[in-house]
Amino acid sequence: MVKINIKLIEMREKVKEELEYIPRGNFYQNMLRQMYWTIRLISLGKKVKDKKEYPDDKNKILKSAIENIKQYTIKKGVEFKPNYDRNYFKI
Repeated sequence: MVKINIKLIEMREKVKEELEYIPRGNFYQNMLRQMYWTIRLISLGKKVKDKKEYPDDKNKILKSAIENIKQYTIKKGVEFKPNYDRNYFKI
């Protein structure tokens, strides 16, 4: 018998809805989406030990993900301009 974790399904649905406001794009834009997905799922989990690193705040998580991608692209000599709905995310 397969045990379905309803909380995990709800968390994934929440993050999928939030990703609607971060469109797909080039390689770095898609990296941003992947990083947001990963960090956001961790932040919604009940076993988070470091709330400073993984706050339950979509705005802080997006800001952190953007900063990480920008640091990476600077090393690559690429300018990264993130695309996201500025009415939905307040950063």
